[in-house]
Amino acid sequence: MLSEKIKNKESGIILYGITPPKKGTDPAKVKEIADLQKQRLLPLNVDGLVIYDIQDEETRTQDERPFPFMETLDAFEYGKDYLQDLSVQQVIYRAVGKYSKPELSHFIETNKDNLSVFVGAASKSQSVSMKMNEAYELKKQTHADSLMGGVVISERHDSKKDEHLRVFKKIEQGCSFFISQGVYDVEASKNFLSDYYYHAKANNLELAPILFTLTPCGSAKTLQFMKWLGISIPRWLENELLNSGDILQTSVDYSEKCFKELKEFADNKGITIGCNIESVSVRKVEIEASIDLVKRIQGIKASK
Repeated sequence: MLSEKIKNKESGIILYGITPPKKGTDPAKVKEIADLQKQRLLPLNVDGLVIYDIQDEETRTQDERPFPFMETLDAFEYGKDYLQDLSVQQVIYRAVGKYSKPELSHFIETNKDNLSVFVGAASKSQSVSMKMNEAYELKKQTHADSLMGGVVISERHDSKKDEHLRVFKKIEQGCSFFISQGVYDVEASKNFLSDYYYHAKANNLELAPILFTLTPCGSAKTLQFMKWLGISIPRWLENELLNSGDILQTSVDYSEKCFKELKEFADNKGITIGCNIESVSVRKVEIEASIDLVKRIQGIKASK
């Protein structure tokens, strides 16, 4: 089980991330979407399924959102009602600012057989019902035994130099693993891992597994959206993607290379890492590319 692999700090964990259908979708259509997702994922034998809880991030940036925000079905309910056939533990995201204390408490109780990741507000100006510290405390009081993860943003480390300290603070608050924002800047991720490792070594602290998110990019529009989401894409790489004959294949090749580099760096230091693979686009060709990327990453793991 995924929870045991995380507790045992097993290297090479592979998750696959999805977003539920938009709110208001006809139930028959929801089932159709879920059946297609299961058809794609059942043969892959991934370690777990990430189901995102989307929040409107308009307060985070003044840039126009490339695609309109659409509220989605509840991540926990969607996983419970439509995706149980996958027979893997689910990692349910919760944007805690959207929920009242009774609502989040109910989620923690009902999701105890799966894992969760709490996400904070998109910006300091966003109005919230609950703050992250309150959510972490509620988790301890309600069901401390179920595994909880946190979000890590390597790019933020390059600017603020303290992402590793945020991670250790979240470990103190109950986080057992971390899932990153989409990775295209491998140097930022290595900078974070280096400070994370040496701080732990200097202070005799245990390291929690870090799962790096990999996502294909199949068009200039998807690239624009990824940048809007806050994914850091080096200028040289953006040029390579936009001027390649096949932006999707180039991005998949780069993501595979990126993970190989991160894995070699982490393995040399005994840092446990894995990955979470997703498609930020609903286009069939990009989703299929993400499935191909899963197979490639599994090949890296198998060749160890």
